Amino acid sequence: MRSLLKQFAFSRRRLKVESCRITESASLILLPWASLIQKLNRVPVIFLLDQRKRFSTMPEIETNHRDSELFSPPSEVRGMTELDRTAFKKTVTIPVLKVRKEVVNKLMRSLKRAALQRPGIKRVIEDPEDGEGRLIMLDPYKMFTVDSFEKEELSILKQLNVNPQISKYNLDLTYENFKSEEILRAVLPEGQDVTSGFSRVGHIAHLNLRDHQLPYKHLIGQVMIDKNPGITSAVNKINNIDNTYRNFEMEVLSGEENMMTKVRENNYTYEFDFSKVYWNPRLSTEHSRITELLKPGDVLFDVFAGVGPFAIPAAKKKCTVFANDLNPESHKWLLHNCKLNKVDQKVKVFNLDGRDFLQGPVREELMQQLGPLSKERKHSVHIVMNLPAKAIEFLSAFKALLEGQPCGSELLPIVHCYSFSKDANPAKDVQQRAATVLGISLEAYSSVHLVRNVAPNKEMLCITFRIPAAILYKNQTVNRDNHEGPPLKRQRTDKDF
Repeated sequence: MRSLLKQFAFSRRRLKVESCRITESASLILLPWASLIQKLNRVPVIFLLDQRKRFSTMPEIETNHRDSELFSPPSEVRGMTELDRTAFKKTVTIPVLKVRKEVVNKLMRSLKRAALQRPGIKRVIEDPEDGEGRLIMLDPYKMFTVDSFEKEELSILKQLNVNPQISKYNLDLTYENFKSEEILRAVLPEGQDVTSGFSRVGHIAHLNLRDHQLPYKHLIGQVMIDKNPGITSAVNKINNIDNTYRNFEMEVLSGEENMMTKVRENNYTYEFDFSKVYWNPRLSTEHSRITELLKPGDVLFDVFAGVGPFAIPAAKKKCTVFANDLNPESHKWLLHNCKLNKVDQKVKVFNLDGRDFLQGPVREELMQQLGPLSKERKHSVHIVMNLPAKAIEFLSAFKALLEGQPCGSELLPIVHCYSFSKDANPAKDVQQRAATVLGISLEAYSSVHLVRNVAPNKEMLCITFRIPAAILYKNQTVNRDNHEGPPLKRQRTDKDF
């Protein structure tokens, strides 16, 4: 019987709420259902079992339907392009339990399952009919009648001398009670994608809106500010990243126009003008992954350093760091952030084209690092190339970069080169493109790491390999199918993704 009550209890939602008066739980059940239940009491048990089977899939379907109605904004907000917070007022009927205020704390620990779990709504409020009493909000999808309580819950209620009778309460919801996703789903055309996520860059919410969302862009921006503490500006990217300086044009959707921001990532602080440099908070894990590969004393060449998310952690790890970026603004903030994190004496900063950096400062340092005394060296050399749209093209700068006698293969520089791929087999695609530029196979001597999914059918990957001596040194014979030296690690393919 208890199960059957739960199956049919959703019908009580259809009752029209006419006042904020608290009524007894008998009012939650329509008289026709009460009559049916009385008849079912006289029906053999086998019939009830059959009914359970027939209605076994209904609760989930009906609950999903009620979810979209009960705690969603009113339908009148559909199509709103200028935010009107007052239009989101709505009244819903919530089951409640009337208790004495002195037992609330003890009771709440035992009613975790039954209590309402809705952010922004108090689970316990003062009883408007009894100043010494309290109302515990219950889950409207679980709690219908006394029979909805579990045996252990009823036992606690009895111990605390609480009447298990469920009442109903008319709860007023406002704009503040709805989540950003619920607001946008109610406003945007039905069936359209809803933007509720964004990249947070300090006080800035960075969105990438689609065409169908643009008529609502200012509303979306304001909702992001309203619903995310600390966000005071919402911006939208309005063109692709400039592959020269790696920044993009943006428009302020709502809030202040201040693009000077400060972020914390992996315990380091970075300050910059977000409108003039590249910063992606989704790369935090990748910055940490590369840093963990380094050991104190290692040498790191950061070819496209940005504002320092690879260079600064490496310097803090007591590595020798050479950091470069072509963008004058990135170069300025890289210097600033090195000082801010107190590693300015450990990082040599350059403002060069990536190819000029590799064939200039990197070449000079490698000639020393891999010279006659290199056999005594115990540290590794790493080269990070984080410019996914074009970095693979810069691999050609390693061809015949050094002169003299090749060093031991275990001392050769390790490259971490980033790239995008839309191929069905992204790992193999990146390996083949890198091999084409270098003129040598990397299949058995490289690893490919999936960094993140950028867009549908577009991945960002990092291929890691040790530069073959036959490529790095002049006057060397290149075996296009293989090269000397042990593999860095097991090759990863698209199956690993």
